Amino acid sequence: MGNWVVIAEYYSDVYRTEFICHGQETKEQALKALRAALHTYVPSKNIVEKRRRVYRFADQESYLVVIKGRLSEWECTLRIAELVSDSTDPAVAERAQLDDGAADVADGPQDRIPPGY
Repeated sequence: MGNWVVIAEYYSDVYRTEFICHGQETKEQALKALRAALHTYVPSKNIVEKRRRVYRFADQESYLVVIKGRLSEWECTLRIAELVSDSTDPAVAERAQLDDGAADVADGPQDRIPPGY
């Protein structure tokens, strides 16, 4: 079972990542949720939207959203991501769950629980 999310990444005093949609089981569901969010997502800042422009990146799995407000312009990147330990690709999920310390960083991304927790 996959665990896909839709996230927004932006800079507002500091770099931020905001989860928009959790728990999508497939990449296709996550892409559908992403495309729905392109026209409805608004930042947690108070912006009175006058115009919205959406730019598609070549991978077609991430978009740049530019919102022009009354006084300012705001940009964010919306994209999808998969939790590697729940990946439907068995090789990715297996590598992500190795916890014996024998895995090398080059083996790929891994979820990790720090010692003592």
